[in-house]
Amino acid sequence: MIPYGKQHITHEDIQVVIDVLKSDFLTQGPVVPNFEKALSTSCGAEFVTVLNSATSALHVACLALGLQPNDCVWTVPNTFVASANCALFCGASVDFVDIDPKTYNISIDALELKLKLAKASGRLPKIVIPVHFGGEPCDMGAIKVLSNKYGFKIIEDASHAIGGRLENSAIGACQYSDITVFSFHPVKIVTSGEGGAALTNDSSIDHKLKLLRSHGITRDKNHMEFPKEYGWYYEQIDLGFNYRMTDIQAALGLSQLSRLNDHVKKRHEIAKNYDEHFVKPEITLPYRNPKNLSALHLYVIQVDESMHNYIFSSLRDKGIGVNLHYIPVHTQPYYQKLGFKWGDFPNAEKYYRQAISLPIFPTLVSDQQNLVIESIRSLCDV
Repeated sequence: MIPYGKQHITHEDIQVVIDVLKSDFLTQGPVVPNFEKALSTSCGAEFVTVLNSATSALHVACLALGLQPNDCVWTVPNTFVASANCALFCGASVDFVDIDPKTYNISIDALELKLKLAKASGRLPKIVIPVHFGGEPCDMGAIKVLSNKYGFKIIEDASHAIGGRLENSAIGACQYSDITVFSFHPVKIVTSGEGGAALTNDSSIDHKLKLLRSHGITRDKNHMEFPKEYGWYYEQIDLGFNYRMTDIQAALGLSQLSRLNDHVKKRHEIAKNYDEHFVKPEITLPYRNPKNLSALHLYVIQVDESMHNYIFSSLRDKGIGVNLHYIPVHTQPYYQKLGFKWGDFPNAEKYYRQAISLPIFPTLVSDQQNLVIESIRSLCDV
């Protein structure tokens, strides 16, 4: 089976993990801050906090921005459930904004209209979480303009987008956002096994992120209520979590990060090959804004709804592990119990009924690409 995504682990990756296993620190050692420093340099954000998952990063990002139980977070329906769950973890509510059918990202027009209505009813969001779907950057400049007008905070869910660029700025630089979150899950562009990161340019947000990552405990006398000179002394000053990343994970992530540009370049080569062979009226290709650089975590085509299940199952039968990203969050049973229903966000629902994620990862060889191409073209000609 050719998977839709797959990690690329090299001898160097294995060796750095072995080096940590032989060292004095498996966790809370020097490799975690080294990984954070490398991410800061790569992405251009001043502060980085790495965590055990992007889900954890989204959770503490909401808390660091002061999300309270009476607040609301808005995100998009076509994302992994963590983008919405993070609000519920904080006791807040969640709502959705439909997507642009061309970009698969949050619709700026729909967002602006929803904000106008929310202001009139006194129910503006505390935080908006745009998702760079498939690695294609959202229109963050437009979202920032609306943020300034309506007073919400911005968390970029860039779980798909490390290595991408928004015009001349790296995704993760937080040029238009308060916090950017990355995922280092094995199918992502850079992996640490499991892991995530929260990036910001605000020192007070960074302090809160790092505090919440580790039980709300500090050893920094500047933040203690009753500072003492004892080397063993610490204080819990907030209610935090055990969301730490290990040095083992950080070593793998740091090694992977050194090949980030090569990984993105290879994904673009595969996408170009797909683009050239899928020029057929039956296939809608993924949009890429020429002003930006997509990280191309996903390559999603759309086919007619009447053919979708047939093409999807036929490709699986041929050993091509296509996938679907995503079932709209608001249609999940848990969210339907919260009052959402089919028909609430028609663009995301139509996309779901037509979308197929094709294999794309750095080690996808030409013969495998050709099998994907030939199989889809033949199925579309039926």
